[in-house]
Parts: sequence; C-alpha cells; structure tokens
Amino acid sequence: MASRRKFILNALTLTSAAAFTKVALPSEKISRRIENLSRSKTKITKPVVVSTWNFGMPANEAAWKVLSANGRCLDAVEKGVNVVEADPKINTVGYGGLPDRDGYVTLDACIMDEFGNAGSVAFLQDIVHASSVARKVMEKTPHVMLVGSGAQEFALANGFKKVNLLTKESKERWQKWLKQNNYTPMKIDEHNHDTIGMLALDSAGNIAGVCTTSGLAFKMHGRVADSAIIGAGLFSDNNVGAAAATGLGEAVIKTAGSHIVVEQMRLGKSPLEACKAAVNRIAEMQKNYKDFQVGYLALNKDGEIGAYAIQKGFQYAVYADGENKLIDSDYLIKG
Repeated sequence: MASRRKFILNALTLTSAAAFTKVALPSEKISRRIENLSRSKTKITKPVVVSTWNFGMPANEAAWKVLSANGRCLDAVEKGVNVVEADPKINTVGYGGLPDRDGYVTLDACIMDEFGNAGSVAFLQDIVHASSVARKVMEKTPHVMLVGSGAQEFALANGFKKVNLLTKESKERWQKWLKQNNYTPMKIDEHNHDTIGMLALDSAGNIAGVCTTSGLAFKMHGRVADSAIIGAGLFSDNNVGAAAATGLGEAVIKTAGSHIVVEQMRLGKSPLEACKAAVNRIAEMQKNYKDFQVGYLALNKDGEIGAYAIQKGFQYAVYADGENKLIDSDYLIKG
C-alpha cells in the first residue's frame, strides 16, 4: 500500500511539473506580460471618458466638466458630442458635415443609457444636434428609432431649431467633387472618417455611450450609417461595458460590430482583445477589408480601455485623472 501511495504521489508530482512547464513557456510568459502591461496602462480610476479621433479632445473637455462634478454618464456623452456636432470646421459630423451626392446633409445618431434604454435617429436633416434628438426619442417615445421627415418633425416639436447644415465650405467641396468623381463616394480612411463615438464611466460606476455622424461623404441620398444602429455603431451594457465604431459603416453593420465587442468583454476579454475580435471578424467575412478603415473603441466597467483598427491612423482621446490624451490605436494590417 505504501509503495502504491508513493507511486501515485510521484505521478501527481510529474503531472504538476509538466503542467507548470507548459505554463512557463517563454512565449506564453511574454504574451501574459504584454497583456498585463496593457491592462495596467489602460485601467483608470473612474470617472473616465473616451472618444474617437482627434476631435474627441474638445468633446472630452465638455464631457469631463459633467463627470468631474459627479454628473451622470448620459449627460456627459451628450454634452461632449454636442461640441463636435456644432463645429462647422468638422465636416464629418453635424453642422458643416459634407453632404450626400445630391447636396443634402443628413445625420445619423444613437445613444444608450445605463439602464439599457436606447434612442436613434437616421436620415435627419436641418437639425444640428442629432445625438440630442436621439436622446429625446429614447426618453419621450415608445420607440427606439425615428427617421427622415418623421425624425425632423419630432425634433421641431421638441424645441429643436431648423438650421441649414450645408456650410459654404462643404458646398464648395461637394461642387468640386461633382466635377471630379462621377458620383463615387469618398473613400473611408485615416483622412476621411465620419463619426464621433463617445463612452463614459461616471463616479457612480455607470456607463453610457453615444455615436453621431453626417455619414459617408457624397453617399447616395437616403443612405444610413452604422451610427444610427444600436449594436453596430454603438452598444452598451451597464453590467459589462460599452463600445463604439468608426469608419465604413456598411462593414460595421454587416457584423454588428459594437455588439460583438461588448459580448467579447462579457466573455472575459479585455477591451483591447474584444476590439481585435471585432476587427478580425470583418477581416474573416469581408474579402475587401484592406480597402477601407474600421476602428473600435471600448470601455469596460473596471475602467479598462481598448481600441483596434484595420488600418494605421485611428486615434482616440482619453480623459481621466484630470488629463486629456490623444492615443494612436493598434491596428491589423502592418507592413
């Protein structure tokens, strides 16, 4: 019996040693160290606000004023993107946005709060703050989405003012494009992106998000972006985290990209890993993925941040611990 017990103990020891040897392989050690380093660099004490692209910097400033006063995450993201929507110098969102191929500026936006409520507008014309109209849809109607003239009528009935969104500069660019491009939409890349997505974690530990755009420049009249679609351009779950997309909306819609990111975080992946999974899904499913840009930005309940894109050039802004930073995202296609 003693020798049998000794044999079993020796076998267990060898098994444990083998298992330890497998865990301690150098490549796996390095991978774990990189992952831990990524987590330590991106884990931030709440509140925190993140947003897409360099125009996220001034948007973050406005959102931070709300968050630093212990304000609600939903109020923060709305106030943040309102800054970009109202800036005529930014021609991919709101006032001053580049028009469709027929010369009309049409806006798409969606918003989600910490209770799982959602609102959206699509093909909205002559209203500057599409994100705020989306919030009204969420709070004042039994619906999630209003579109076109119905969305505009709703906005006007709720106190929004009618404004010509086509600025002189955007009109001139459209007229130039008409002569040169034969009705071909502008390519989505690092020089032409069409969305601000913003995610915020407030002092109470709640998460909300918003996504708003004037859409693909010189698109077909009636085209709707992923920014109007819950689960594509934006998705948020207060138990897990939130994600937003930017880039070619058609590619995001086909994969329900932001929903993938949040579900991957639900399964235990870090925000960076989750964004990578969503980008990889596009690469697996869409053969022409090298011809366009899509980027994802994610924030989880622990304050961890992650971003990943198809191509080089995607940037995101992070405001936390009293500091606003612009960060270059990692990306899939290298070399």
